[in-house]
Amino acid sequence: MKKIICTLLVVSFVTPAALLAQELWITIGSDGYQTLREKPEFIARQALEAHGERNGITILKVDESNLSGISTIMHKSHNRCGGFMVHQSLAEAQAAQLSPPPTAANRLASYTIDNSATVSALQSQITEANIRATIQSLANFTNRYYTTSTGVAGAQWIRDKWQLLTSSRSDASVQLYGHSWAQPSVILTIQGQVQPDEIVVLGAHLDSTAGFGTGEGTRAPGADDDASGIATLTDVINAIVATGYRPDKTLKFMGYAAEEVGLRGSAAIASNYRSQGSNVVGVLQLDMTNYFGSNSDIYMTIDYTNSAQNTFLRDLVQTYQSHLSVGNVNCGYACSDHASWHNQGFVVSYPFEADNSGYNRYIHTINDTLANSGGNANHSVKFGKLAAAYVAELAKGSIGGSRHSSAW
Repeated sequence: MKKIICTLLVVSFVTPAALLAQELWITIGSDGYQTLREKPEFIARQALEAHGERNGITILKVDESNLSGISTIMHKSHNRCGGFMVHQSLAEAQAAQLSPPPTAANRLASYTIDNSATVSALQSQITEANIRATIQSLANFTNRYYTTSTGVAGAQWIRDKWQLLTSSRSDASVQLYGHSWAQPSVILTIQGQVQPDEIVVLGAHLDSTAGFGTGEGTRAPGADDDASGIATLTDVINAIVATGYRPDKTLKFMGYAAEEVGLRGSAAIASNYRSQGSNVVGVLQLDMTNYFGSNSDIYMTIDYTNSAQNTFLRDLVQTYQSHLSVGNVNCGYACSDHASWHNQGFVVSYPFEADNSGYNRYIHTINDTLANSGGNANHSVKFGKLAAAYVAELAKGSIGGSRHSSAW
Protein backbone atom coordinates (compact mmCIF):
# COMPACT_ATOMS: atom_id res chain seq x y z
CA MET A 1 0.00 0.00 0.00
CA LYS A 2 1.23 3.48 -0.89
CA LYS A 3 2.40 5.74 1.87
CA ILE A 4 0.73 9.11 1.22
CA ILE A 5 2.90 12.09 2.04
CA CYS A 6 1.04 15.32 2.68
CA THR A 7 3.12 18.12 4.15
CA LEU A 8 1.85 21.47 5.35
CA LEU A 9 4.54 24.09 4.85
CA VAL A 10 4.09 26.76 7.50
CA VAL A 11 0.67 28.05 6.47
CA SER A 12 0.30 31.38 8.24
CA PHE A 13 -3.26 32.60 8.77
CA VAL A 14 -3.40 36.35 9.08
CA THR A 15 -6.17 38.71 10.12
CA PRO A 16 -7.72 41.27 7.74
CA ALA A 17 -6.31 44.06 9.93
CA ALA A 18 -2.80 42.67 9.50
CA LEU A 19 -3.29 42.50 5.77
CA LEU A 20 -4.37 46.13 5.55
CA ALA A 21 -1.29 47.29 7.44
CA GLN A 22 1.24 45.53 5.25
CA GLU A 23 3.21 47.68 2.80
CA LEU A 24 4.45 46.06 -0.39
CA TRP A 25 6.35 47.01 -3.51
CA ILE A 26 4.86 46.24 -6.91
CA THR A 27 6.08 46.40 -10.47
CA ILE A 28 3.50 47.30 -13.09
CA GLY A 29 3.64 48.02 -16.80
CA SER A 30 4.13 51.74 -17.31
CA ASP A 31 0.98 51.80 -19.45
CA GLY A 32 -0.89 50.35 -16.50
CA TYR A 33 0.61 52.96 -14.19
CA GLN A 34 -0.71 55.74 -16.40
CA THR A 35 -4.16 54.14 -16.22
CA LEU A 36 -4.00 54.11 -12.41
CA ARG A 37 -3.14 57.82 -12.42
CA GLU A 38 -6.36 58.46 -14.35
CA LYS A 39 -8.42 56.75 -11.61
CA PRO A 40 -7.13 58.20 -8.33
CA GLU A 41 -10.52 57.79 -6.66
CA PHE A 42 -9.96 54.03 -6.53
CA ILE A 43 -6.35 53.94 -5.32
CA ALA A 44 -4.73 55.44 -2.24
CA ARG A 45 -2.96 58.65 -3.26
CA GLN A 46 0.44 57.56 -1.92
CA ALA A 47 0.29 54.48 -4.16
CA LEU A 48 0.43 56.67 -7.25
CA GLU A 49 3.94 57.96 -6.55
CA ALA A 50 6.39 56.17 -8.83
CA HIS A 51 9.68 54.93 -7.38
CA GLY A 52 11.48 54.42 -10.67
CA GLU A 53 10.67 53.48 -14.28
CA ARG A 54 12.81 51.24 -16.47
CA ASN A 55 12.19 49.07 -19.54
CA GLY A 56 8.51 50.00 -19.56
CA ILE A 57 8.05 48.85 -15.94
CA THR A 58 7.17 51.21 -13.07
CA ILE A 59 7.71 50.59 -9.33
CA LEU A 60 5.06 51.59 -6.77
CA LYS A 61 4.83 51.20 -2.99
CA VAL A 62 1.33 50.18 -1.90
CA ASP A 63 -0.66 48.88 1.05
CA GLU A 64 -2.07 45.39 0.75
CA SER A 65 -5.52 46.99 0.76
CA ASN A 66 -4.72 48.55 -2.65
CA LEU A 67 -4.13 45.24 -4.42
CA SER A 68 -7.74 44.35 -5.17
CA GLY A 69 -8.44 47.77 -6.65
CA ILE A 70 -5.30 47.76 -8.80
CA SER A 71 -6.15 44.26 -10.02
CA THR A 72 -9.68 45.34 -10.96
CA ILE A 73 -8.50 48.39 -12.87
CA MET A 74 -5.85 46.39 -14.73
CA HIS A 75 -8.42 43.78 -15.70
CA LYS A 76 -11.02 46.29 -16.88
CA SER A 77 -8.57 48.53 -18.73
CA HIS A 78 -5.88 46.13 -19.96
CA ASN A 79 -7.35 42.59 -19.79
CA ARG A 80 -4.57 41.51 -17.41
CA CYS A 81 -4.85 39.36 -14.29
CA GLY A 82 -3.60 40.81 -12.05
CA GLY A 83 -1.32 42.97 -14.32
CA PHE A 84 1.37 43.58 -11.72
CA MET A 85 3.82 41.70 -9.52
CA VAL A 86 4.24 41.99 -5.75
CA HIS A 87 7.71 42.22 -4.18
CA GLN A 88 8.97 42.31 -0.61
CA SER A 89 11.59 45.03 -1.11
CA LEU A 90 12.60 47.87 -3.40
CA ALA A 91 15.71 45.94 -4.45
CA GLU A 92 13.58 42.97 -5.48
CA ALA A 93 11.29 45.26 -7.47
CA GLN A 94 14.27 46.88 -9.19
CA ALA A 95 15.61 43.45 -10.15
CA ALA A 96 12.26 42.72 -11.78
CA GLN A 97 12.79 45.69 -14.11
CA LEU A 98 15.76 44.02 -15.77
CA SER A 99 15.09 43.08 -19.39
CA PRO A 100 15.67 40.40 -20.32
CA PRO A 101 15.64 38.72 -16.89
CA PRO A 102 18.72 36.72 -15.86
CA THR A 103 18.62 33.19 -17.23
CA ALA A 104 18.34 30.47 -14.62
CA ALA A 105 21.39 28.21 -14.61
CA ASN A 106 19.46 25.21 -15.92
CA ARG A 107 20.12 22.84 -18.75
CA LEU A 108 17.92 23.92 -21.65
CA ALA A 109 15.90 21.31 -23.49
CA SER A 110 16.58 20.22 -27.05
CA TYR A 111 12.99 19.62 -28.07
CA THR A 112 12.17 16.35 -29.78
CA ILE A 113 8.86 14.68 -30.60
CA ASP A 114 9.30 10.90 -30.56
CA ASN A 115 7.10 9.50 -27.78
CA SER A 116 3.84 9.07 -29.67
CA ALA A 117 2.65 5.89 -27.96
CA THR A 118 2.81 7.58 -24.56
CA VAL A 119 1.16 10.74 -25.85
CA SER A 120 -1.65 8.73 -27.42
CA ALA A 121 -2.29 6.80 -24.23
CA LEU A 122 -2.40 9.93 -22.09
CA GLN A 123 -4.54 11.89 -24.51
CA SER A 124 -7.07 9.06 -24.72
CA GLN A 125 -7.79 9.54 -21.00
CA ILE A 126 -8.55 13.27 -21.25
CA THR A 127 -12.33 13.63 -21.04
CA GLU A 128 -14.80 16.49 -21.15
CA ALA A 129 -16.87 14.99 -18.33
CA ASN A 130 -13.95 14.86 -15.89
CA ILE A 131 -12.86 18.41 -16.58
CA ARG A 132 -16.43 19.69 -16.41
CA ALA A 133 -17.03 18.04 -13.03
CA THR A 134 -13.91 19.61 -11.51
CA ILE A 135 -14.76 23.07 -12.88
CA GLN A 136 -18.21 22.84 -11.33
CA SER A 137 -16.90 21.62 -7.99
CA LEU A 138 -14.53 24.57 -7.73
CA ALA A 139 -17.13 27.06 -8.96
CA ASN A 140 -19.45 25.87 -6.18
CA PHE A 141 -17.25 27.54 -3.57
CA THR A 142 -18.63 30.96 -2.63
CA ASN A 143 -15.30 32.37 -3.75
CA ARG A 144 -11.67 31.30 -3.74
CA TYR A 145 -10.21 34.70 -2.86
CA TYR A 146 -6.84 34.57 -1.18
CA THR A 147 -7.91 36.02 2.20
CA THR A 148 -11.18 34.12 2.69
CA SER A 149 -12.14 30.91 4.46
CA THR A 150 -13.59 29.55 1.21
CA GLY A 151 -10.34 30.48 -0.55
CA VAL A 152 -8.50 28.29 1.92
CA ALA A 153 -11.12 25.54 1.61
CA GLY A 154 -10.78 25.60 -2.18
CA ALA A 155 -7.04 25.03 -1.94
CA GLN A 156 -7.59 22.19 0.51
CA TRP A 157 -10.16 20.64 -1.83
CA ILE A 158 -7.59 20.60 -4.64
CA ARG A 159 -5.01 19.09 -2.30
CA ASP A 160 -7.45 16.35 -1.31
CA LYS A 161 -8.48 15.71 -4.94
CA TRP A 162 -4.91 15.36 -6.16
CA GLN A 163 -4.01 13.22 -3.18
CA LEU A 164 -6.94 10.89 -3.87
CA LEU A 165 -6.11 10.60 -7.56
CA THR A 166 -2.50 9.64 -6.83
CA SER A 167 -3.11 7.49 -3.73
CA SER A 168 -1.97 4.34 -5.57
CA ARG A 169 1.36 5.85 -6.59
CA SER A 170 4.41 5.48 -4.34
CA ASP A 171 6.24 8.06 -6.48
CA ALA A 172 3.67 10.81 -5.82
CA SER A 173 3.23 13.27 -2.95
CA VAL A 174 1.06 16.34 -2.36
CA GLN A 175 1.78 19.33 -0.16
CA LEU A 176 0.30 22.67 0.72
CA TYR A 177 2.80 25.49 0.20
CA GLY A 178 2.22 28.13 2.85
CA HIS A 179 2.40 31.89 2.37
CA SER A 180 2.10 34.96 4.59
CA TRP A 181 -1.61 35.23 3.69
CA ALA A 182 -4.37 32.71 4.41
CA GLN A 183 -4.58 30.74 1.17
CA PRO A 184 -1.84 28.16 0.45
CA SER A 185 -0.67 27.00 -2.95
CA VAL A 186 -0.82 23.28 -3.78
CA ILE A 187 2.01 21.20 -5.27
CA LEU A 188 1.82 17.60 -6.52
CA THR A 189 5.17 15.94 -7.21
CA ILE A 190 5.59 12.81 -9.34
CA GLN A 191 9.17 11.66 -9.03
CA GLY A 192 11.20 11.11 -12.18
CA GLN A 193 12.55 7.61 -12.76
CA VAL A 194 15.72 8.41 -14.70
CA GLN A 195 16.50 12.14 -14.34
CA PRO A 196 14.70 13.12 -11.12
CA ASP A 197 16.71 16.31 -10.65
CA GLU A 198 15.26 17.72 -13.89
CA ILE A 199 11.83 19.23 -13.24
CA VAL A 200 8.87 19.93 -15.52
CA VAL A 201 6.26 22.30 -14.01
CA LEU A 202 2.61 22.60 -15.02
CA GLY A 203 0.62 25.28 -13.21
CA ALA A 204 -2.68 27.11 -12.91
CA HIS A 205 -4.01 29.51 -10.28
CA LEU A 206 -6.61 28.40 -7.76
CA ASP A 207 -7.94 31.74 -6.49
CA SER A 208 -10.85 33.76 -7.85
CA THR A 209 -12.11 37.32 -7.59
CA ALA A 210 -15.14 39.43 -8.39
CA GLY A 211 -13.18 42.67 -8.41
CA PHE A 212 -13.56 45.53 -5.95
CA GLY A 213 -14.42 44.43 -2.45
CA THR A 214 -14.06 40.68 -2.87
CA GLY A 215 -14.08 39.13 0.59
CA GLU A 216 -15.95 36.75 2.86
CA GLY A 217 -19.33 35.93 1.35
CA THR A 218 -18.73 37.63 -1.99
CA ARG A 219 -19.76 35.38 -4.87
CA ALA A 220 -16.84 34.77 -7.25
CA PRO A 221 -17.24 31.35 -8.92
CA GLY A 222 -14.21 31.74 -11.21
CA ALA A 223 -15.31 28.84 -13.41
CA ASP A 224 -13.14 29.86 -16.35
CA ASP A 225 -10.69 32.01 -14.36
CA ASP A 226 -9.17 29.70 -13.35
CA ALA A 227 -11.12 26.63 -12.29
CA SER A 228 -10.77 25.60 -15.93
CA GLY A 229 -6.96 25.57 -15.70
CA ILE A 230 -6.94 23.62 -12.44
CA ALA A 231 -9.49 21.18 -13.87
CA THR A 232 -7.43 20.68 -17.02
CA LEU A 233 -4.32 19.87 -14.97
CA THR A 234 -6.37 17.57 -12.75
CA ASP A 235 -7.45 15.50 -15.73
CA VAL A 236 -3.82 15.21 -16.88
CA ILE A 237 -2.99 13.88 -13.41
CA ASN A 238 -5.86 11.41 -13.73
CA ALA A 239 -4.55 10.31 -17.14
CA ILE A 240 -1.07 9.72 -15.71
CA VAL A 241 -2.48 7.47 -13.00
CA ALA A 242 -4.98 5.68 -15.27
CA THR A 243 -2.30 4.75 -17.80
CA GLY A 244 0.49 3.96 -15.33
CA TYR A 245 2.72 6.55 -16.97
CA ARG A 246 6.19 6.87 -15.38
CA PRO A 247 8.11 10.03 -16.34
CA ASP A 248 11.88 10.12 -16.67
CA LYS A 249 11.96 13.66 -15.25
CA THR A 250 10.14 14.88 -12.16
CA LEU A 251 6.72 16.42 -12.71
CA LYS A 252 5.37 19.23 -10.53
CA PHE A 253 1.69 20.16 -10.83
CA MET A 254 1.03 23.49 -9.09
CA GLY A 255 -2.11 25.33 -8.04
CA TYR A 256 -1.01 28.89 -7.28
CA ALA A 257 -2.59 31.04 -4.57
CA ALA A 258 -3.24 34.79 -4.87
CA GLU A 259 -2.67 35.20 -8.60
CA GLU A 260 -5.38 37.83 -8.91
CA VAL A 261 -3.57 40.23 -6.57
CA GLY A 262 -0.13 40.33 -8.15
CA LEU A 263 0.87 36.72 -9.00
CA ARG A 264 1.89 36.29 -5.38
CA GLY A 265 1.81 32.51 -4.99
CA SER A 266 3.69 31.73 -8.19
CA ALA A 267 6.18 34.53 -7.52
CA ALA A 268 7.06 33.07 -4.13
CA ILE A 269 7.44 29.56 -5.54
CA ALA A 270 9.43 30.56 -8.63
CA SER A 271 11.75 32.72 -6.51
CA ASN A 272 12.27 29.84 -4.09
CA TYR A 273 13.06 27.41 -6.91
CA ARG A 274 15.54 29.90 -8.36
CA SER A 275 17.26 30.48 -5.01
CA GLN A 276 17.54 26.73 -4.39
CA GLY A 277 19.01 26.15 -7.84
CA SER A 278 16.19 23.81 -8.85
CA ASN A 279 16.73 22.49 -12.37
CA VAL A 280 13.39 23.43 -13.90
CA VAL A 281 13.67 22.60 -17.60
CA GLY A 282 10.23 23.81 -18.63
CA VAL A 283 7.09 25.48 -17.27
CA LEU A 284 3.56 25.41 -18.73
CA GLN A 285 0.87 27.82 -17.49
CA LEU A 286 -2.85 27.17 -17.97
CA ASP A 287 -4.96 30.18 -17.03
CA MET A 288 -8.42 30.07 -18.67
CA THR A 289 -8.91 27.16 -21.05
CA ASN A 290 -12.67 26.79 -21.50
CA TYR A 291 -14.12 29.82 -23.30
CA PHE A 292 -14.09 29.42 -27.09
CA GLY A 293 -14.46 33.01 -28.25
CA SER A 294 -12.04 33.42 -31.17
CA ASN A 295 -11.32 31.87 -34.55
CA SER A 296 -8.32 29.76 -33.54
CA ASP A 297 -8.44 26.95 -31.00
CA ILE A 298 -5.31 27.79 -29.01
CA TYR A 299 -3.42 31.08 -28.73
CA MET A 300 0.25 31.15 -27.79
CA THR A 301 1.22 34.08 -25.58
CA ILE A 302 4.32 35.48 -27.24
CA ASP A 303 5.42 38.10 -24.68
CA TYR A 304 7.13 37.19 -21.40
CA THR A 305 7.48 33.61 -22.61
CA ASN A 306 10.16 31.49 -24.30
CA SER A 307 10.01 31.42 -28.09
CA ALA A 308 11.73 28.03 -28.46
CA GLN A 309 9.31 26.30 -26.12
CA ASN A 310 6.39 28.12 -27.76
CA THR A 311 7.48 26.61 -31.08
CA PHE A 312 7.69 23.21 -29.39
CA LEU A 313 4.07 23.57 -28.24
CA ARG A 314 2.93 24.56 -31.70
CA ASP A 315 4.70 21.48 -33.06
CA LEU A 316 2.95 19.32 -30.45
CA VAL A 317 -0.41 20.64 -31.61
CA GLN A 318 0.49 20.05 -35.25
CA THR A 319 1.69 16.51 -34.50
CA TYR A 320 -1.00 15.31 -32.10
CA GLN A 321 -4.03 17.58 -32.73
CA SER A 322 -3.49 18.61 -36.33
CA HIS A 323 -7.15 19.55 -36.77
CA LEU A 324 -6.66 22.48 -34.38
CA SER A 325 -5.49 25.96 -35.31
CA VAL A 326 -2.98 27.98 -33.31
CA GLY A 327 -2.78 31.76 -33.15
CA ASN A 328 -0.64 34.28 -31.28
CA VAL A 329 -1.58 36.79 -28.59
CA ASN A 330 0.22 39.51 -26.62
CA CYS A 331 -0.80 39.50 -22.97
CA GLY A 332 1.07 42.45 -21.46
CA TYR A 333 3.08 42.82 -18.29
CA ALA A 334 2.41 40.27 -15.51
CA CYS A 335 -0.91 39.12 -16.97
CA SER A 336 -0.67 35.64 -15.40
CA ASP A 337 1.61 33.34 -13.42
CA HIS A 338 3.90 32.57 -16.36
CA ALA A 339 5.42 36.01 -15.71
CA SER A 340 6.66 34.87 -12.28
CA TRP A 341 8.73 32.10 -13.85
CA HIS A 342 9.89 34.31 -16.72
CA ASN A 343 10.97 36.92 -14.18
CA GLN A 344 13.23 34.31 -12.54
CA GLY A 345 14.79 33.33 -15.87
CA PHE A 346 12.96 30.02 -16.41
CA VAL A 347 11.63 28.69 -19.73
CA VAL A 348 7.85 29.15 -19.70
CA SER A 349 4.90 29.08 -22.10
CA TYR A 350 1.29 30.16 -21.74
CA PRO A 351 -1.28 28.82 -24.22
CA PHE A 352 -4.54 30.75 -23.88
CA GLU A 353 -8.18 30.19 -24.81
CA ALA A 354 -8.75 33.20 -27.10
CA ASP A 355 -7.30 36.39 -28.51
CA ASN A 356 -7.70 39.79 -26.89
CA SER A 357 -10.97 40.50 -28.68
CA GLY A 358 -12.58 37.16 -27.89
CA TYR A 359 -11.65 36.32 -24.32
CA ASN A 360 -14.28 35.56 -21.67
CA ARG A 361 -16.02 38.83 -20.67
CA TYR A 362 -17.65 37.20 -17.64
CA ILE A 363 -14.43 36.73 -15.66
CA HIS A 364 -13.97 38.69 -12.42
CA THR A 365 -17.76 38.79 -11.95
CA ILE A 366 -20.44 36.65 -10.33
CA ASN A 367 -21.25 35.45 -13.85
CA ASP A 368 -18.02 33.52 -14.48
CA THR A 369 -19.94 30.26 -14.43
CA LEU A 370 -19.72 27.02 -16.36
CA ALA A 371 -23.00 27.89 -18.07
CA ASN A 372 -21.42 31.05 -19.48
CA SER A 373 -18.62 28.96 -21.00
CA GLY A 374 -21.16 26.90 -22.92
CA GLY A 375 -22.10 24.52 -20.10
CA ASN A 376 -19.40 22.03 -21.11
CA ALA A 377 -15.62 21.60 -21.07
CA ASN A 378 -15.08 20.91 -24.75
CA HIS A 379 -12.58 23.73 -25.22
CA SER A 380 -10.54 22.66 -22.18
CA VAL A 381 -10.11 19.17 -23.67
CA LYS A 382 -7.85 20.70 -26.33
CA PHE A 383 -5.60 22.15 -23.64
CA GLY A 384 -5.68 18.93 -21.63
CA LYS A 385 -4.43 17.00 -24.63
CA LEU A 386 -1.76 19.61 -25.31
CA ALA A 387 -0.61 19.43 -21.68
CA ALA A 388 -0.53 15.63 -21.87
CA ALA A 389 1.66 15.81 -24.98
CA TYR A 390 3.91 18.37 -23.28
CA VAL A 391 4.38 16.02 -20.32
CA ALA A 392 5.13 12.96 -22.43
CA GLU A 393 7.52 14.68 -24.83
CA LEU A 394 9.39 16.91 -22.35
CA ALA A 395 9.50 14.58 -19.33
CA LYS A 396 9.63 11.52 -21.66
CA GLY A 397 9.25 8.09 -19.97
CA SER A 398 6.60 5.57 -20.96
CA ILE A 399 3.47 3.75 -19.89
CA GLY A 400 4.14 1.30 -17.07
CA GLY A 401 7.88 1.89 -17.07
CA SER A 402 10.63 4.21 -18.15
CA ARG A 403 12.80 4.60 -21.21
CA HIS A 404 15.86 6.80 -21.34
CA SER A 405 14.96 10.08 -22.98
CA SER A 406 16.62 11.24 -26.18
CA ALA A 407 15.60 14.82 -25.44
CA TRP A 408 19.08 16.21 -24.77
